[in-house]
Amino acid sequence: MLVCLDFDGCLVDSRAAIATAVNHALTAHGLVPQRHEDLQHCIGPPLMGSFARLLVDQGADPAGAVQCVGVYRDVYPALSLELTTVVDGVPEALDALAHQATLVVVTSKPAAFTEPLLDALGLRDFFAQTFAPGLAALHETKTETLSRALEQFAPNAAVMVGDRCHDIVAGRSCDVPTIGVTWGIGSPDELRRAGADVLIDDPGDLPAVILTSQGGAHASREAGKRRR
Repeated sequence: MLVCLDFDGCLVDSRAAIATAVNHALTAHGLVPQRHEDLQHCIGPPLMGSFARLLVDQGADPAGAVQCVGVYRDVYPALSLELTTVVDGVPEALDALAHQATLVVVTSKPAAFTEPLLDALGLRDFFAQTFAPGLAALHETKTETLSRALEQFAPNAAVMVGDRCHDIVAGRSCDVPTIGVTWGIGSPDELRRAGADVLIDDPGDLPAVILTSQGGAHASREAGKRRR
């Protein structure tokens, strides 16, 4: 079985690192930095769209998103290593899963930023591979990234696990069951509206939900207490 896990919000808490880097980019572009809590929407989707939205909100040309992404990428590597932490309970959940399934990271964060964090945070050995856009792939969708993982591994069964609607939409688009985790950025309402098969609130529940269900949507009935 192939278990595809989102990175930001699902495995790690990257809110402080991402928000700080976003504000660096906004300031460099002559715009007003935002409260960290108002930048949570930037965690999950590709940065180009997030910066375009932030620019429009301040009356600026969304074409400036390209420059903002460039500044963000200049400062993010150091900030990410300083400010990113592993979600409590995630290593234990990954350890339980890795003995019975193949785990891969499927993320919209560029591989150049994801790979150093996997090493620095001690998560590398849990995963068979990381699927992430290259630095030049500014518009790659989560569906495209997940599709690459499924094409390479061609699993008999798979599941997509994530904390944002983009993760759930990607899973549904690729015809694999989805598990929404509520300890990240997306709200239960967001995940439910996107069509998550199951929602869970604690990383400790993840192995049982995945392994007892074999990733199947039918198991959502058995895990009804976790559904919102």
